[in-house]
Amino acid sequence: MQQRTPHLMRKLVWDNKWHFFAALICTVLTAAIEFITPIILAETMDHYLLGEASRMPAFINGWIASLGGREFMARNLWIAGLALVGLNVLNGVFGFIKGRAQAVAGENVSLVLREKLYGHIQHLPFSYHVKAETGDLVQRCTSDVETVRRFLSMQMMQVVNAVLMIFIALFYMFSVNVKITLISMIMIPGLFLFAWLFFKWVIKNFRLSDEAEGKMSAVLQENLTGVRVVRAFGQQEYEVEKFEKVSSDFRDKTFKLCNLLAVYWATSDAMSMLQSMMTLIACVYFAIQGEITVGALIIFTSYIWKLLFPIRQLGRILSDAGKSKVAMDRIQEILGVPEEMEEPDALRPSLKGDIVFDHVTFGYDEGRDVLKDMSFTIPAGKTVAILGATGSGKSTVVHLMQRLFDVKQGKILIGGTPIDRIDRYYLRSRVGLVLQEPFLYSKTLKENVAIARKNASDAEIDRAVTDAAAKEFILESDKGYDTLVGERGVTLSGGQKQRVAIARTLMKDNDILIFDDSLSAVDTETDAQIRKALKTRSRDTTTIIISHRIVTLSQADLILVMEDGHVTEQGTHEQLIHSGGLYSRIFSIQSALEEEFKEEKRDYATV
Repeated sequence: MQQRTPHLMRKLVWDNKWHFFAALICTVLTAAIEFITPIILAETMDHYLLGEASRMPAFINGWIASLGGREFMARNLWIAGLALVGLNVLNGVFGFIKGRAQAVAGENVSLVLREKLYGHIQHLPFSYHVKAETGDLVQRCTSDVETVRRFLSMQMMQVVNAVLMIFIALFYMFSVNVKITLISMIMIPGLFLFAWLFFKWVIKNFRLSDEAEGKMSAVLQENLTGVRVVRAFGQQEYEVEKFEKVSSDFRDKTFKLCNLLAVYWATSDAMSMLQSMMTLIACVYFAIQGEITVGALIIFTSYIWKLLFPIRQLGRILSDAGKSKVAMDRIQEILGVPEEMEEPDALRPSLKGDIVFDHVTFGYDEGRDVLKDMSFTIPAGKTVAILGATGSGKSTVVHLMQRLFDVKQGKILIGGTPIDRIDRYYLRSRVGLVLQEPFLYSKTLKENVAIARKNASDAEIDRAVTDAAAKEFILESDKGYDTLVGERGVTLSGGQKQRVAIARTLMKDNDILIFDDSLSAVDTETDAQIRKALKTRSRDTTTIIISHRIVTLSQADLILVMEDGHVTEQGTHEQLIHSGGLYSRIFSIQSALEEEFKEEKRDYATV
């Protein structure tokens, strides 16, 4: 069960308790020093210079008496000055320790959150990733984590500091003069109420701004990854307009947030200034009346800002706390999604047996089945080809065979074992999959091929590359195997990417090998070369080839024809070309086109 946001926040703080404790102690000490400084000034003015009663504790007065008393201190005012310097040096030391402790704790929290999020995302179901926006996920793992880090490492101690300063200021002020202290508190209820209302207003706008930034990040990420498509179709202006729309929405919502902040700071400043003026007038009046000393006036004029500033800051602290809560809620939305859990008694059987689809029905959305009561058998160690129109369910078969989704009705068996009883990670580690649009990393060609086996030898890599018919173009590249591939393989052609992906898959120890239209971008000669190498290399591997190209399917031991979620034909190439069905019609069309192409080629050669 996933932790709720408050529980997770408490755990993050508890895991760094000693750093936060050190920061807390230093916060208390720096707050105390800030209040001691005006007291020393007041004591120097009233007691040492004017002879008024001392406000210092008895143990300090005893120590001063041993030095020579008030007269001695009046003649040696440098001692008070030295005390002020020493206190400020201590204040700097404690401030440094506090800052360092907060920084370490904040970075630790940030590290844990990032790793927790990234690890959790890796184990989320495939269905989650299908619907999630990559840009939004990136923002939650970066910007939202940074917001939480900033609050825990900075604003949290400001809460402690604000509370301390308010109580210490009120304590000293009441001890000096009750009437002036009460006058100094006239605006405080209003400041507290305004800070709370501001928190209620701002938290909603923080969420709207955060979500708008997530949408903007998603558009940006989508555009950058699809830049080739954008250029190919001349959609630059459309993309600019789309980005301007989400960017403007983010600006407008953030601008509204800034307006709220401006209203709060301006209003709270005005209220604080008014309160400060009221206190100053009261102090001057009571000083003239002889009810307070000059030292008391110094204390009140110094302490009033130490009282008002933290209250004024409270709105900002609350707004940062609200923003942190929004960020933590967005993080928790991801952490709250259940991981793809494995059954405790999941099996790891041999996957060398027959693959059986037994009356399988499946749909991604409720009421819209993609596969409808489908049944077929793929014999172990054979090469099976699948032909079908777009939307007929070919790729869905692949998804189900890797347990990226579970069937609604019926069952799938491998070697007699129901697939839902097989360990997901074991199953996927034994099933090699090459997609039509393979993803390549921004690494060298060698690293992309060997990514599934880090300790692979050069000979093993060379064999996989040769079988995938990729060796020739790799050796012709600038740096051979050490040639860097652009992000998502952007520097390679479609066929080159497919061949690198095939080589990468062959590096695994596969019991089942699936080619999901992954030979579509290679020419027929290379296609035949790859299929021949695969047949020699993987004699006991069950191979499934999805393609629209008859020449690719023709050498398979068994061909399945899918239409509208059903297997409507199955047999060998020779059987199906005489069946009069879809396979036969596609064969006739492609054969006619091939003959026409050959004839045009001969005519061109004679010109």
